[in-house]
Amino acid sequence: MPKRNQSHDDIAGFTLLELLIAMTITLVLLGVASGILASSFRIRTRENQKTEALADAQRGLNLITREVANSGYGLTDNGIVSADSGLTSIRVRANLNASDGEITSSLATDKDEDVKYMLYTDSGNSYIVRLDVNVAAQEMVLANRVDALNIRYYPDRVYYTTSTCDVTNVVDASGNPISEVTQKSNAKYIVISVCVTLPAVGTPGSNGYQPDSRVQLVSDATLRNSDLVNY
Repeated sequence: MPKRNQSHDDIAGFTLLELLIAMTITLVLLGVASGILASSFRIRTRENQKTEALADAQRGLNLITREVANSGYGLTDNGIVSADSGLTSIRVRANLNASDGEITSSLATDKDEDVKYMLYTDSGNSYIVRLDVNVAAQEMVLANRVDALNIRYYPDRVYYTTSTCDVTNVVDASGNPISEVTQKSNAKYIVISVCVTLPAVGTPGSNGYQPDSRVQLVSDATLRNSDLVNY
């Protein structure tokens, strides 16, 4: 006698409970994947911000250092305009087109021979600006993501540690503490600090949250007329 066909209950498949469990697991995995993706985007955004901001600040710092190092070229002094220089600005002069034997302190009158660098703040944003005094006060923004610019003036080559967008524990070659010059016309060694603060990305506690952070760039310049051995 032939066997009866198996009932529909014996046919393989998902029960409602199994389907709900599978859907729940899928949704959890999708949520995890979305969180990882969002985290990756925030990290990438922060890295892009960091790369662009640091490249911007480094370009500005390199130009400042080069022109400050040329200060006093073809002149009889160190080229620093004391009355127009301070912690957040420096004005330097150089007779760049002076021929051999034409050493004077009164011929820095051409383009790029009298320049000022300063930190300019407007509507909460800070910029490093280059001002060419001899070309109708022509201004050029060198870096637009800068939070601080500190310039220190020393009578000799110094060694230091960095701290809060400045330099501390400043000593000379023998390890003796050394102070800034009283008269900037006596400066021979300039230390320039630039700080960039990267804003937070995301919400605290969320996946991929990137807190704000500060990066400091420092450069030194030995002035042309300083007669120092180390440049």
